Amino acid sequence: MLKDITLGQYFPGNTVVHRLDPRAKILLVLAYIVFVFSIKNFVGYALLAAFTLACIFISQVPIRFVLKGLKPIVVFIVITGLFNLFLTDGEPIFTWWIFTVTKEGVGFAAFMILRLFFLILGTSLLTLTTSPIALTDGLEQLLSPFKKIGLPAHELAMMMTIALRFIPTLMEETDKIIKAQSARGADFESGNILRRAKAMVPILIPLFISAFRRADELATAMECRCYRGGENRTRLRELKLGKVDLGGVLAFLLLGIAVFGLNFWLGPSVGVR
Repeated sequence: MLKDITLGQYFPGNTVVHRLDPRAKILLVLAYIVFVFSIKNFVGYALLAAFTLACIFISQVPIRFVLKGLKPIVVFIVITGLFNLFLTDGEPIFTWWIFTVTKEGVGFAAFMILRLFFLILGTSLLTLTTSPIALTDGLEQLLSPFKKIGLPAHELAMMMTIALRFIPTLMEETDKIIKAQSARGADFESGNILRRAKAMVPILIPLFISAFRRADELATAMECRCYRGGENRTRLRELKLGKVDLGGVLAFLLLGIAVFGLNFWLGPSVGVR
């Protein structure tokens, strides 16, 4: 399960999606998230699915690798869908014991599942096609206007990128610790909730120690290389918007027009809020 987490991993490539300016890519992903929560009917989600599949195909990232990132949150998605299925008021379809399934509940649960599905898919594609260095530069430049009010743009961008980059590293470390503790006879599967929570202590303590050690090693390495961020820092590759970025903006603009046009033309589906 831990190996299925793809958030923070980078899949190298030289496709159109990889060559997009990181600033444009971050803004386009934010627009994508707005579209995900703005869609009011299933036809809109079918259009979004086609657009997302086209982006994955162009990026040449294996579809299995992208979908693998959904496995760790399948339980969360299912629980969210069930809560909305049974706790949404409306026209009853059938009743079993204390649970009542409504027509509106089915529609709203389906929409919540689709929203979470596309939300993870879109954000995963951002990190899979953008290197950590490019992501840091893009975040820093997008936050640079806030320097006038005292916001440390470079430090914030660096912290966010390092945290994102260390997710797969810490997941791999957690998997190693679990295997090592299991080889010593530790049991993480049996018992009640309290016993399982107590069994997590031999995992969490070595994981925290490893995380602090890695953070200290990273700080030492940056200091030894005389790293100084912020003002007067040069870059190997300066970020420049080009025709590829303009094409991406136009594609998302057409997608936005289609999404909001379908909302106006078809209206909301049953149970959509």
